[in-house]
Amino acid sequence: MGVDAMLEHIQGFNFARGGGVIVRKVARGYTLLSERTGAPIVRFRPIGDGDKVKVLWWNGESWGASGPLGVATMPLFQALDYVANEPDFWIHA
Repeated sequence: MGVDAMLEHIQGFNFARGGGVIVRKVARGYTLLSERTGAPIVRFRPIGDGDKVKVLWWNGESWGASGPLGVATMPLFQALDYVANEPDFWIHA
């Protein structure tokens, strides 16, 4: 999946779920922000293996591990579902 295709996929997922998320392509990844508060929700960083991304959590100061065992890595469609259904990502949204 190309970079533009990833952006379109993320935006399409957001639209299909009713919006509320700002999607920005920044440097080597995609940052999702709350439309309501502007707070960071998640950062997806492609790893160069098809559509797999690292799922990064905002800890208040920087992007870091999103799970207890380190940085979760998964296909983009799974990452979107993971973030949409995990309340911890939405604490500041």
